[in-house]
Amino acid sequence: MDIQKTIQDLRDELNQHNHNYYVLDTPTISDFEFDQKLKQLQELENQHPEFYDDNSPTQRVGGTITKNFNTVVHDYRMYSLDNSYSKEDLIDWETRIQKVLGNVPLQYTCELKYDGASISITYENGKLKRAVTRGDGFQGDDVTNNIKTIKSIPLKLKGEYPARFDIRGEIILPFEGFEKMNQELIEIGETPYSNPRNTASGSLKLQDSTEVAKRPLECLLYFIVGNNLNFDSQFDGLETARKWGFKVPKEAKLANTIEEVFEYINYWDTHRHHLPYETDGVVIKVNNLHQQDELGYTAKSPRWAMAYKFKAEQVSTTLNSISYQVGRTGSITPVANLQPVQLAGTIVKRASLHNADQIEKLDIRIGDTVFVEKGGEIIPKIIGVDLAKRNPESERTQYISHCPECNSELIRTEGEANHYCPNFYGCPPQIIGRIQHFISRKAMDIEGLGGETVALLFNNNLVKDYADLYELTVEQILPLERMAQKSAENLVNGVQKSKEIPFERVLYAIGIRYVGETVAKKLAKHYKNIDALQNASLMDLILVDEIGEKIAQSVIEFFENQENVKIIERLKEFGVQLELVEKFNPNATDKLAGKTFVVSGVFEKFSRDDLKKAIEDNGGKVGSSISAKTDYVVAGENMGPAKLEKANQLKIAIISENDFLTMITD
Repeated sequence: MDIQKTIQDLRDELNQHNHNYYVLDTPTISDFEFDQKLKQLQELENQHPEFYDDNSPTQRVGGTITKNFNTVVHDYRMYSLDNSYSKEDLIDWETRIQKVLGNVPLQYTCELKYDGASISITYENGKLKRAVTRGDGFQGDDVTNNIKTIKSIPLKLKGEYPARFDIRGEIILPFEGFEKMNQELIEIGETPYSNPRNTASGSLKLQDSTEVAKRPLECLLYFIVGNNLNFDSQFDGLETARKWGFKVPKEAKLANTIEEVFEYINYWDTHRHHLPYETDGVVIKVNNLHQQDELGYTAKSPRWAMAYKFKAEQVSTTLNSISYQVGRTGSITPVANLQPVQLAGTIVKRASLHNADQIEKLDIRIGDTVFVEKGGEIIPKIIGVDLAKRNPESERTQYISHCPECNSELIRTEGEANHYCPNFYGCPPQIIGRIQHFISRKAMDIEGLGGETVALLFNNNLVKDYADLYELTVEQILPLERMAQKSAENLVNGVQKSKEIPFERVLYAIGIRYVGETVAKKLAKHYKNIDALQNASLMDLILVDEIGEKIAQSVIEFFENQENVKIIERLKEFGVQLELVEKFNPNATDKLAGKTFVVSGVFEKFSRDDLKKAIEDNGGKVGSSISAKTDYVVAGENMGPAKLEKANQLKIAIISENDFLTMITD
């Protein structure tokens, strides 16, 4: 008897049964028979550990404990989608697409937008290698052990597939399973979960994968990224994924016109309530992958995709009071405190009121019955008042004139909607907020230090700015509430390790107003170090690519403040990275210095990303669109006709990839 073959045959058979049951919804054996075969496989694997395979069906039952989820950089960035709320938005989107592509025939893939937790799963040689949460889009948490317990996710693929690729999807919790979980909690006197989406998301970060295996999670897949994919459209990609064994929703449909897209939206706006899981809209994607490449991305989103959000649910409740929050920049945000009410699967107690203008526009008063909705925003908002139910003796809301935290008189900058507290260095929420921003994941990512701990450190006079973090000692931290030896050591070590964070993230972390992640990268790349940035004039800054007067003025004002300069000097002394460390590239040259290239079409010798990297490695700059500043267009097969027309109008040189290779090799 060939034990290895017996084990492998059992694995293959059980994988097929899992696929039949959880993906195709057509089981061919009873649960009892399946369990008996699984038990037989488990016993054989225990007797012959030399044939262990971490992708065996027996590994789906969990058992792995993960105390710390490792951070993993995505091979391909996970972008977010732009949202639209009307059909006019979609028509405008199509118009923008046609301007880039020219008036070429377009097809769209329409898919339902599932309300779950985003996941990226990597397959290598047909086997599940790792699964990573979305995180900030650039990196996420490795939750592979938990993902393997979800039976609709194949551990091994069928048919022919690329050597390595990522597939994206949503981890969801169907209504039936969610209700069953809640009923079990109610029966033992525990508090039920609030909604399926949050429960699914929380399940991914459970430390014990055995507990994850008990939850009826599913994974709906919808997008493949990688090299050498054997399909050339989004819709074909979905079909291919099904053949490989993935659970791809059958509701996806191909639309040949924007009118057919509207028909799809209209249908599902009504019929979505019959689905077994939550969905809050439709995702429309340009179907042709070459056209997707041509359209490219903005800083946050693909230009070739748009999410249409179904009309938000709306409820009415009572406005009990208005409180005012102070942000890290001093901006005041009024918050409505509501009589708790159920809305879109969650209990809502608070809603944003945005600013004084919004309160005045809606004439919102304490005691009013207000209409609340939860649309594309995470935080619910008040959209109106039921005037028929208003108390005739109610009084108009008077917006506060002084900071609720430090009592400084508020100011309102001309042309802006918000009020601000000017006490930048004396207002506690501003100080705490700046430090919390400094330590956040996208900034310094200091392990062992969270928002609550920052407040604790400030309230105990251990820090008054983010530079103070680098002087903290274990002895200072130990007496604080909830601080043990190990957690204090982790905090101090995490602060010291943050000295390795690269300059562009430090620049984002120090909190210059209007300088987000993308702007910080551009400024870091241009100026190379903090001293050059500090000494830049307003005009110098404005001339930097994509830096406008508003951002430039904010940078100038930041460095004009001597308190900020002192803090930066202290960060230098502590060894924080305040200059760009250029990675050594033995192939780098300056042959293309001063030249701007736009890449268009499909290439034989390069992927588009590799071509762009080659331009930058040789000192050139990659432009996203053709303008008078463009020196060359590198054109491949299926170059966009609109780009071709514009290049010819502006008399810009159009070169092939072979011409480009000659430029960098001669």
